[in-house]
Formats: sequence, C-alpha cells, structure tokens
Amino acid sequence: MTVPKDLNFCFPVRDLSNERIKMTPFEASIHSSPFFSAVSARPELWAHMPTGPFQTVQDFNTNFLEAVVHRDPGMVLFAIIDKTKPPSAADGEGELAGMMSYTGSSSVNLSTEIGFIIILPLYQRTHVNSNAVGLLLQYALEVPSQGGLGLRRVQWQCSSMNAPSIRAAERLGFKKEGIMKWHRVFRGGKEKGKVHNGREFPGGHLGEQDYGRDTVILGYCWDDWEQGGKETIQAIMNRQQ
Repeated sequence: MTVPKDLNFCFPVRDLSNERIKMTPFEASIHSSPFFSAVSARPELWAHMPTGPFQTVQDFNTNFLEAVVHRDPGMVLFAIIDKTKPPSAADGEGELAGMMSYTGSSSVNLSTEIGFIIILPLYQRTHVNSNAVGLLLQYALEVPSQGGLGLRRVQWQCSSMNAPSIRAAERLGFKKEGIMKWHRVFRGGKEKGKVHNGREFPGGHLGEQDYGRDTVILGYCWDDWEQGGKETIQAIMNRQQ
C-alpha cells in the first residue's frame, strides 16, 4: 500500500482489511468520480451532515476533500471497498461501497470519532457497514502489540433525528452518553435538504431556512473493548449478512 501524499492525519494510516471489506485512504484521482456518480442523485444521503450535498465532482473535491478532510490533522477519510464484488476501476480487490472516516482525533487524548459515513445505496443493509465500522474499531482500540493504535475512546455523533444511525451504533456496542441540543446550525439547511431537529426556531437573526441539529453522543471505550467488546464486534463481522 502507498499512502497518499496529501494525508495529514495525526496517527499512522494503513489499509485495514478482512475477507469481505477493505478500508483504504480515499484518493480523489481514484475514488471521487465513482463515488460522486453514485451519490449525485441522492442528496438525502447528506441530510444529517454538516456538509454537502455537492453539485459536481470538483465541488466535492474542493469543498470537502480539500477544505474539510486534508486540512484537518484529526481526520482521515477511507474508501470502503466491498471485496465480495468483482475488481473494478476503483479498486483491484472489489467495488467502491462508500466512505467513512476517523474525525475529531487527538493524539494527546488518545481518542477519535467515526463519522462522515455514507454507504452507497446498493450496499446498504448488507455486511458493508458493520465490517467497515468493525475494522475502524479494531484498529483504534486494539493495543499496539496487536496492530492497533491503543486509543482509549472512539466516539460516534449523529443527529437526534437520524434513528437508523443511532440504532446502528448501539447494535455495534456504542453506548449512548447524552444529547447536545442545538449543537449545529445548517446554514441554508432548508434549501440543501437538511433535517431540522423538530424544535421551535429561536428568535433573533437566524431565519427558518437555517435548520438546527441536536446531536446524540455515543462512545466506545477501551474498557468496553476489553470487557467483551472485541468478541462482540468480531461475531457481528462474521455474520453472513
């Protein structure tokens, strides 16, 4: 594996792989075009995120990869490759199935977050999400002698209105820790197809086109991992579906 030169991540980066999924650093020259082709007609995939949707591949590259991902030493974006599918232009081991990241990472606090998750429609409700998250958890929480980073905490944040994301995290062993009300403002959220938190809008200068997001915080910590978490994740990844 050749690590892309534009990576700026605070931890070592490598391909993460099992029999069915490979997580490889997202490269614009390889992955952007097929990814954008798969999501361009599905703006709802960005509905709960602080960024997107994007109008062109160049828009995605400039305003997401360059402006959000590559400038942040706490973030690295992975392309998800489904190895159960035939080789493709995106990867010699399978088909591009989505993207997922480490974000909000801290080498000082030994923590990271799994976020910016988009599973392409054809690969939803399959083995893809559970195996991709599982690989990121294994790498983050396993001790260095077992090939991991030895982190103490992995976080998951999502909109309070995104029930499928909350359920997915809890099924994988993340524990709900709390809710941050009015955590984000989606500027122009109404026009961009974002999902509002369902609360009455505050007064003042913000109009009703600027939606708000309440954020659910879930955590998966090193002691959860050592007290049965790693076996649970492996069992989930071993399931056929």
